[in-house]
Parts: sequence; structure tokens; C-alpha cells
Amino acid sequence: MKARLDPRKAAPAAMQAMLGLHTYVAKCGLDHRLLEFVKLRASQINGCAWCMDMHTKELRAAGESEQRLYLLSAWRESPFYSERERAALAWTESLTLITEGNVPDEVFAAAREEFSEEELVNLTLAIVAINGANRINVAFRTVPGSYRTGDYKFGEQRKSTESPANL
Repeated sequence: MKARLDPRKAAPAAMQAMLGLHTYVAKCGLDHRLLEFVKLRASQINGCAWCMDMHTKELRAAGESEQRLYLLSAWRESPFYSERERAALAWTESLTLITEGNVPDEVFAAAREEFSEEELVNLTLAIVAINGANRINVAFRTVPGSYRTGDYKFGEQRKSTESPANL
């Protein structure tokens, strides 16, 4: 597979704006692992190999178990996720698959049970951000495999030369 183009070089101001959203999400107060699971689940749904590679590496570095990583796509059938995580994953799936219908009231109710209003807005922005990054990376065929844990330090100089869409 070969990348179609580097969006960072083609539109640096646009990618800087995307980085700003990801920086906000990283600092919004939601648990890092929860956010990484949300990003990984959306990336699985969207078929974004770059993001799946990145977020599995980040979760492993955060001490996440292989079992929870492997079973994420079957989280409903697995006893290894908390109610808060389940609510976040259901919310993620509903927003990522929004073309299949509206976000069901029961999914909102479950999310509202586990998250404050501010947290739910921040979780929604995290889902918006990862879906945007997925679409950029899939569209331009960003090649997975080169990401190293910690390549992106929000608000600091990036170590990686890869596209800032890869968040």
C-alpha cells in the first residue's frame, strides 16, 4: 500500500486545526484509557489501519491487557468492560454509525447515567475527532506500522513525521 498524499504538507493549517481538537480532547479530563478504547473502537468500525495500530500501541503502553484489546469488537459479549466503558462504546458506535439511524434514546440514557453533561460533550468531541482522523487517514491511505508510542505529545513538538491526522 502506498499513501496517496500527506495532508500535513498539502494543508498544514487544516491539520493544525485538527490537532487543536485532539489536543483539547486529550486534556478534557476523561480517562486516557477510556478515550483510547473509544478511538480504537471507532477506528475498527471505520477500517482505519493507521489508527488501529496507533491506539492498540497506546493502550498496551498504558498497561491494558491483551484480552481487552482482542475482545473490544465483541465488548457486548465480554464481561471485561465496566458499565462506564460500555456506555462510552455504545455511544461511540451510535455516533460512528449514525447513517444507520438516529442515536437511540436508550444509548443516550445509558451514557447519561455514566457521564456528566460536560463529560458527554467531551466524549462526543472525542468521537468526532477520531472519526475525522479515520476519514483523513483512510482517504489518503496513510500507511500503518511506523507509529511509536508517545509520538504525539499534545501541545508539544511532535517526534513523528507522519500526518497530524493520525491522532
